[in-house]
Amino acid sequence: MIQRVLAIGLIAGLAAGLAIAALQHVTTTPLIVAAEIYETAQHGHDEPASGDWKPPVDGERTAATSIATIATASGYALILLAMMLMAGDAIEPRRAVAWAACGFAATGLATGLGLAPQLPGAAESDLALRQIWWAATAAATGAGLFALLRRDETIAKVFGALLIAAPHLVGAPQAAAPQSTVPAELAAHFAASSLAVQGATWILSGALVGVLWREFAAIDALKSRH
Repeated sequence: MIQRVLAIGLIAGLAAGLAIAALQHVTTTPLIVAAEIYETAQHGHDEPASGDWKPPVDGERTAATSIATIATASGYALILLAMMLMAGDAIEPRRAVAWAACGFAATGLATGLGLAPQLPGAAESDLALRQIWWAATAAATGAGLFALLRRDETIAKVFGALLIAAPHLVGAPQAAAPQSTVPAELAAHFAASSLAVQGATWILSGALVGVLWREFAAIDALKSRH
């Protein structure tokens, strides 16, 4: 079982990651490059304003982004498999896509309401506070969706709704000085594109998990008859 989970997670992650990396190359990557130009111009020199590592060559940037995307898609696939197995749910394409949609709702839509994806040069709040709020929001939303969709008790559904709303009632940490070197139109385009790409990563990973699990099960059944 463990070997099947790992194999399916890695294969689904590789296939989905490569497809999404190609999508990123024509959607979010050009926006990041444009933001870096604004950031460099604002600071008046050729070195990046932040201390973050950036691949100096386009090919290296593409390779690094692709590897990170494959790793992310593999993580999504393994999370989906683990959650569906723990819930005792049948792993097939439609159900896996539904679970993936909930994963995106928890880690993309809910967190994006308070902390939208940001370009280099955007105003930022404290990193530790952002990470704590993001993790708490994703966990609360995931648990809330599970209570709403998988439990029949009224009290569970009410509790689930409260869990989903709680992080937004508290509010995400905001930058003390909301100043940015990035034009608002570019920032908005990037936020929307990033969420769309993340959603596509979840859904494609889920679909591949469902298809591969079904195929692996069919192969195992065929072997057992011989």
